[in-house]
Amino acid sequence: MQLPIPVNVGVLALQGGFLEHMLLLRRAAAHIVNSPSSPLAGDRQDLINLIEVRNPQDLAKCHGLIIPGGESTTIALIAAQSGLLEPLREFVKTAQKPTWGTCAGLILLSEEANAAKKGGQELIGGLDVRVHRNHFGRQIESFVADVELPFLAQSQALASSSSSSASGALSTVSGTLDSTAHFPGVFIRAPVVEKLLLAPAATDREGKVLGKAKKDVEILGVLPNRTGRVQGGPLQQHISELQGGEEVNDIVAVRQGNVLGTSFHPELTDDIRIHVWWLEQVLKTV
Repeated sequence: MQLPIPVNVGVLALQGGFLEHMLLLRRAAAHIVNSPSSPLAGDRQDLINLIEVRNPQDLAKCHGLIIPGGESTTIALIAAQSGLLEPLREFVKTAQKPTWGTCAGLILLSEEANAAKKGGQELIGGLDVRVHRNHFGRQIESFVADVELPFLAQSQALASSSSSSASGALSTVSGTLDSTAHFPGVFIRAPVVEKLLLAPAATDREGKVLGKAKKDVEILGVLPNRTGRVQGGPLQQHISELQGGEEVNDIVAVRQGNVLGTSFHPELTDDIRIHVWWLEQVLKTV
């Protein structure tokens, strides 16, 4: 695969867990380059360059971006003060470059957010969803739960790891890179997606509807057996309408085109699988 050298991958470094994301991205990049089934196998180690994004100039260099967990209101405020808010919207919505938000990052990438502080907060947008902040309660109610993420099976780099780990040949810090294994979801004052919004339609100059302007939102991961925590909440009601009243789990991972959002914090684990998968998505776009 012929790629520009380097491929620049940024992590928004205004507040929150950006250093943890940088660490896992380094490991994920090394795994991709060294994976025998990857199109980049044997490529240069400096193929992927990581950037801590703090201003519009940093962002302009990036082919993909992660918005980390932290405090979404604080991140939005610093982004506005740094002149980054509009460039971030341009990056996500107009340039449509791969962007992943974790926890607070998911909130910022949503078009709507409930339970915001008085006066609301600035959002970047890009995901046609409404999220509910702090869905599971306060920091003391944080928890870790296994999450099934079938989309990881799409990864070529993880596919070779899965077969190696099955034969006992692979050893990693997290124990396995098996794409079928459950992911350890770290939920800290986490949001959930409580409603899928209708994507705006594309129109011509006369206002005639031409079709969908964006792809539909894909539900990539749900958290089992916790819907009862918010009885009668919007998520439960919305999904019941979609699926004939059957009980459904909390939505904790979604994707819409170039934008990925997760409620949980992969960067607070030793598991690099989502970072590997996401880096592969970035590499496909350059």
